[in-house]
Amino acid sequence: MTLMDIPAAMHRGEDELPFVTLEEGVELQLLQVDIPTGLWVIRNRFAPGTSVQRHKHTGTVFAFTQAGSWKYAEYPEVNTAGSYLFEPAGSTHTLLVPETNTEVTDVWFAITGANLNLDADGNVDLVIDAQLVLDFYLGLCAAIGVEDPPVIGR
Repeated sequence: MTLMDIPAAMHRGEDELPFVTLEEGVELQLLQVDIPTGLWVIRNRFAPGTSVQRHKHTGTVFAFTQAGSWKYAEYPEVNTAGSYLFEPAGSTHTLLVPETNTEVTDVWFAITGANLNLDADGNVDLVIDAQLVLDFYLGLCAAIGVEDPPVIGR
């Protein structure tokens, strides 16, 4: 085997992939997608007082909190800077960022499968998967003048 046969590591600096605004208080940076395996790796920044619609995961989620704090309404644990969280497939929850936070909450998520966003009656309102996240991210990047963000895997 030669050096030419070894797959190269792929690096992206923080400034190479823009953060886009999903809604007031929620920003998204798409780092990597793998459509065939259903993987999407994102970084979210949440303003104090933000919440994310109740949802169910069809696959696993790995989360690492870099700054701030957040929790799920359905669980007592609070994720703070340096916290790691594993979510098994089938977990259902509502993400909450405390209004008392004094800084933006910054979280990295590696997600497989889909998020099934649920309405108040528990019915599926929206299905979010790797392809939808990629399409949405590319569209929001184009809207801010970034035509070809170098997302790994696309």
